[in-house]
Amino acid sequence: MNIGQAAEAAGLPAKTIRYYEEIGLIKPGRNANGYRAFTAKDIHNLAFLARARALGFSIEDCRALLALYEDTSRASADVKRIAQRHLDEIEAKILQLREMRDTLANLVDACRGNHRPDCPILASMSGGRTDT
Repeated sequence: MNIGQAAEAAGLPAKTIRYYEEIGLIKPGRNANGYRAFTAKDIHNLAFLARARALGFSIEDCRALLALYEDTSRASADVKRIAQRHLDEIEAKILQLREMRDTLANLVDACRGNHRPDCPILASMSGGRTDT
């Protein structure tokens, strides 16, 4: 299977597949003419990576997860540790986003939005300074 067919089968752009090969996440074989030759296992691994990336796992986490997937003697605790760390990071980001939203909502509410130049939004971003 060539890269175009692999891209379609795995649901990834060919550019992403080339990048994954460049960084060593995948290692497709090569035909005699030098073109990439993807196997069913390669397609499965690409689809695995696509799903992991869609869940927000980093490239390095994807590398570790793929290695664990291919290791039949793996401990599920190792997989869970990676997933739990990622979940904790997501929870922290959600908290930060909520705090950002609340702060911005308060600033928007405090701004009169009229023809006057005073604006609590700009004052907040400038550290409370109102002069320009």
